[in-house]
Amino acid sequence: MPSPHGPERPRAPTSAPLFEHPAPGSPPIEHVEVSSYRVPTDGPEADGTIEWDHTVMVLVDLDAGGERGIGFTYSTEATAELIRGVLAHLVEGRSSLEPTRLRATLDRAVRNTGLPGIASHAISAIDLAAWDLKARLLGLPLCTLLGKVRDEVPLYGSGGFISYSRDRLEDQLSGWALRGFEAVKMKVGPDPATERERVHVARDAIGPDVELFVDANGACHPREAIALTRIFADEGVSWFEEPVSSDDLDGMRFVRERLPDRMRLAAGEYAYRSYDFLAFARAGAVDVMQADATRCGGITGFLEAAALCEAWHLPLSAHTAPSIHLHPCCAVTCALEPAEYFHDHARIEHMFFDGAAMVRGGFARPDEDRPGLGLEPKRLEMERFRTS
Repeated sequence: MPSPHGPERPRAPTSAPLFEHPAPGSPPIEHVEVSSYRVPTDGPEADGTIEWDHTVMVLVDLDAGGERGIGFTYSTEATAELIRGVLAHLVEGRSSLEPTRLRATLDRAVRNTGLPGIASHAISAIDLAAWDLKARLLGLPLCTLLGKVRDEVPLYGSGGFISYSRDRLEDQLSGWALRGFEAVKMKVGPDPATERERVHVARDAIGPDVELFVDANGACHPREAIALTRIFADEGVSWFEEPVSSDDLDGMRFVRERLPDRMRLAAGEYAYRSYDFLAFARAGAVDVMQADATRCGGITGFLEAAALCEAWHLPLSAHTAPSIHLHPCCAVTCALEPAEYFHDHARIEHMFFDGAAMVRGGFARPDEDRPGLGLEPKRLEMERFRTS
């Protein structure tokens, strides 16, 4: 019987199908290749919670329309296995011009696997490769495709590991200051006596005009962190990163509300999706939001974090992977803090890629003569580090 209200409208599906065919005129993604590389550090490294002697990069290649896009994450070989076993078949055949739709499909695919952690690293690498591929197919640098609002990105030098000798700490931080970085960051632990000396050494090395940041990597309890802030304030520290675990939003807010004047709390590197960033903002836990495109869902997730920062009037800083972050940082419209020029990742990216981020006077800018992310793998040089 016909409805008295007229013909029924077709109902929208409750969720998008897991697999959709490419849009007309959009070359399908033909092939997914994933590889992993284990690179030894150039010396013992440690922060306030862990020690390590190598870094693993997982690289994703996507082919479509005669072009190849690349993306990568710093993670573990298990990330590569997840891509091969769970995600690759969902990527092949998909539109090469719709990276955001692809990201949504991959998110749904890991519902029962668990999205945070390794799964987010895997999806981030694929999303980065998808955006790189799209920009290459269109013959554009990624920053132009995204909508550039600035030409260059300020950076801060980051390292200063707890395992460093006094000489190595001085040499590294003073080297960045001499290269024009306006800020440098060092790792710190929970022991006040040890950190009083190390931070004093750092301040002497960089002089009075360079900002000094510290990063505890969640090593402290809230009251331990408050005790450290008094020491750091004496040396002009202006940025305290992850004084307590990022899982402890109440503890983060407790520390933030008691920071000395001119010191800000930064965190967000372990946020995997937009609702994680929203939780930081709602809790009043940070002064500076950090986002890492190699963890938070690639370019798509980084732009989501930037939109949230703009809505909550929070500045954004990119975490590690400097060669990845130049293009999206040039396109975000929220307030932008210096991006992290992390020692391990900067070293690996210059070893592995032509077009890696080049620093001039504490700033870097994308190479707009190159399409996409502007990175070309040095595959022969990479091969000796390959694990899969």
